[in-house]
Amino acid sequence: MDVPAGGAAVPASAAKAAAPTVNWISWVALAMMTTSSVASLRAAPTMAVYGLACVFLYLLPAVVFLLPTSLVSAELASGWTGGVYNWVAEGISKPMGFLAVWCQFAMTIFYYPSLLGFVASTLAYVINPALASSGVWTACVIVVVYWSGVWVSSRGTKGIAGLASGGLIIGTLIPGVFLVVLGMVFLGQGNESAAPMNASHLLPAWAGLSSLVLIVNNFLSYSGMEMNAVHVNLLRKPGKEFPKSMFLAMGMVLLIFILPALAISWIVPAEELSLTAGVMQAFDAIFAHFSIQWLTPIFGVMLVAASLGGMLTWLAGPSKGLLMISRQEGYLPPYLQQLNKHGVQQNILVVQGFVTTVIALGYALIPDVSSAYWIFSVITTQVYLIMYLLMFVAAVRLRRDKPDHERGFRAPALVLLCVVGFVSSLAALLIGFVPSSQFGGDSTFLYVGIVASGALGLGLLVPFLFYKSRKPSWKMSDAELAAAEGMES
Repeated sequence: MDVPAGGAAVPASAAKAAAPTVNWISWVALAMMTTSSVASLRAAPTMAVYGLACVFLYLLPAVVFLLPTSLVSAELASGWTGGVYNWVAEGISKPMGFLAVWCQFAMTIFYYPSLLGFVASTLAYVINPALASSGVWTACVIVVVYWSGVWVSSRGTKGIAGLASGGLIIGTLIPGVFLVVLGMVFLGQGNESAAPMNASHLLPAWAGLSSLVLIVNNFLSYSGMEMNAVHVNLLRKPGKEFPKSMFLAMGMVLLIFILPALAISWIVPAEELSLTAGVMQAFDAIFAHFSIQWLTPIFGVMLVAASLGGMLTWLAGPSKGLLMISRQEGYLPPYLQQLNKHGVQQNILVVQGFVTTVIALGYALIPDVSSAYWIFSVITTQVYLIMYLLMFVAAVRLRRDKPDHERGFRAPALVLLCVVGFVSSLAALLIGFVPSSQFGGDSTFLYVGIVASGALGLGLLVPFLFYKSRKPSWKMSDAELAAAEGMES
């Protein structure tokens, strides 16, 4: 799963200044933005263990989740500003709006350990490949890199979005193309694929519910589409151009996800594949075959650059949205609403950092690094899916209760899209509680306990406690909000 550069809020003063002219964007440009927001090589090892069946496992969530999410969020964004909080607050209630924006923020707490777990394993191939399986190494990298990111973000550093955009090309497109091309040459030289590539392996082997668990991670891979939907009003003909943009983006995203995963399955046997280090395993193996193994650390640095650029871009984004809503409605205590001299919500980042540090210790405590990576990926998905469930319900209610409200784009068969999206999201959330073969431990209760504590505790219990504990003094007056906005600008 990567963070869109276009998700940040635009200051009111800038919006007013730009009001006289509209900077239209083409539907192709929006498709590229969406692709850069979603596509990543990080998930490739997770699906490579399924070989040819990864095609099916990517297409299924694209149809039942990616498509409904894209079209539904486009209608909501074209009719209501303010993001997911306003959508859910208008469609259901303000408390549910707070829950939605909280889940959008809270998922990052588990997202960063899984993202930086990938960074740690990739760096291991640059320094010492044996470190890739070390939980202590992984935990140390997560803590050091995350807090370094907090320090950079807290200083209001400019140009972070450009770093993330460049990271797409440097750390995703170039390595991905290189991996696929060399993989095809590898097969063209007569080498046998590590995974069977015949029609009998198009579908994953059925072994009960546990055989479907891995697909849950693909919902996270496709998440974040609601961020780019805010640009729907910048299209000249949103009704026609936005669907074209989404279908093009879906095609590009699927190619970036599927082809590298297949290339890895050609090179690295599934039983030898690490969920965190699989990309570097593939590069290392094929570079060794072509006697260019000296490229392995270079490509490792490229992959790390892409991940770090994405982390810095998203580090303050979701927390900024939570901050603004909390100031308006008083959902968080004043301490968490404070900004530093650079206009950054440093206190939220620090508290988030302490929680992330505790979670990072899981890598040191769980013997198998791949198991820890998988667990944190599932928890991230669970928390984010709660937000999507609320979004689909809100969309149906807004179409029913406010049919005449002006919308720049109306999703075709919206109710059907919402039903499909809601059911698939709920199914993915429930399946996430079923241990998969990727969990190295033998205790089902331990797995369910960890996932339930993370997803339900952080996703539901914590925002409930904040909501019940709120005080009138936590809410800023209109004058205080105006003064705060003036200071930030």
